[in-house]
Amino acid sequence: MNYDSPVRLALFSPLPPVKSGIADYTVELLTAPGRQHQIDVFVASPDEQAAWPRDRTTVNVRSAHDFVWARVRTPYDLVIYQMGNAWCHDYMWPYLFKWPGLVILHDAHLHHARAWSLLRRRRHADYRAELAFNHPSVSPDAAEIGLSGFSGPLYYFWPMLKTVVASARAVAVHEPRLAADLAAEFPHAHVRAIPMGVADPVSSGEAARAIRLQHGYGPQHVVLTAFGAVTPEKRIEPILQALAVARKYQPDIRLLLVGQAMPHFDALAAARALGVDDLVTIAGYVDAAELPAYLAASDVVLSLRWPSARETSASWLRAIAAGRPTVITDLAQQADLATLDPRSWTVVHAQPTLTPLEPVAVSIDILDEGHSLTLALKRLTIDAALRARLGAAARAHWEAGHTVDHMASAYEEMLRDAAALPDPVVTLPPHLRPDPAAFARRLVGRFPGVALLDSPPA
Repeated sequence: MNYDSPVRLALFSPLPPVKSGIADYTVELLTAPGRQHQIDVFVASPDEQAAWPRDRTTVNVRSAHDFVWARVRTPYDLVIYQMGNAWCHDYMWPYLFKWPGLVILHDAHLHHARAWSLLRRRRHADYRAELAFNHPSVSPDAAEIGLSGFSGPLYYFWPMLKTVVASARAVAVHEPRLAADLAAEFPHAHVRAIPMGVADPVSSGEAARAIRLQHGYGPQHVVLTAFGAVTPEKRIEPILQALAVARKYQPDIRLLLVGQAMPHFDALAAARALGVDDLVTIAGYVDAAELPAYLAASDVVLSLRWPSARETSASWLRAIAAGRPTVITDLAQQADLATLDPRSWTVVHAQPTLTPLEPVAVSIDILDEGHSLTLALKRLTIDAALRARLGAAARAHWEAGHTVDHMASAYEEMLRDAAALPDPVVTLPPHLRPDPAAFARRLVGRFPGVALLDSPPA
């Protein structure tokens, strides 16, 4: 296949106004300059179709219900699935198993999303079958835990990836260590790492000052910002505990939470319980167009996460692209970064042969989270020179490997290779590849001498 000329791609992904990092990621990928492929994006809702600009002639946004007949009329060269561990990918599951393609796996755990999809429809037998297929060494009784209503961190024990990886032509992830781990676990799969890229979050000083003024911050305030849904997994409570100590050293410290509030966690109540609610502002969900100004208004960005599905954080990449000093959790997917340990303020680097050795963030040991985070906030809020040094190194790290051009170029190579691969031969649980004409056959079977003449398209 000649990829010097445009090709036809089918892409399944959420798009704005869906509040999803992957939706924003897909927009950046689709609008990358120099990409001329004809792309049909298949989405779940009319709102996503209506929000897409009509002047982008190489990209059509369509209902997922159109895919079956569209591919029959004019076949696609490749189907791409942007898959993550969230509810907004729910509509993709039937297509992913029926029409194999390239799966961009944004999380190394899909159990939360798949359990939500099956159990809310009371498909208990299908959940049992999929858990057994994905994790044959686990006792069948493990499924009863999910059926009983338990979820959350427990799901991290069983990622439920095998159905997705085994049924895909190829799988791409955004972290080399994860790619190596998946290749070892699934030796017959085609797995590759491609860098995640984000656009340069350009913002004016005037826009940043307007954001600070909007939330009551003056030039003397040191603003710590956490982006993304406001959940316990973003380590909000440990941040608040560290804030209670750090304010004694820097009275002008402030915390800004920028993201959607969730019904199961009241961040303001947690702040009130610790006596720091006067330092906390909850901005709520903000449009992607406003994020550059919020980043520019931040003095330090807190990009913490635990438990982790080994996801690559787009919000962290946007922060470093903006040249912000960041505090991250020391996770496996970030083990190759040069970072500062706040307990000693020395550089931690798992791969000393890699460059740059200049630390790009402060990393927090999850086993010493409270202590390490308190030390980090105490130092960063009073040391402007350190903040500047970390921010400059962070920006250089983004420029070296995480621009949209880096990501789009890697996609081009991956598309060519995935399109040349055959569909995998795999025996999945029967309900994942049902016979679409089964009901019709049962219906006409009641009438002697009547039969279906044609099989449905493959």
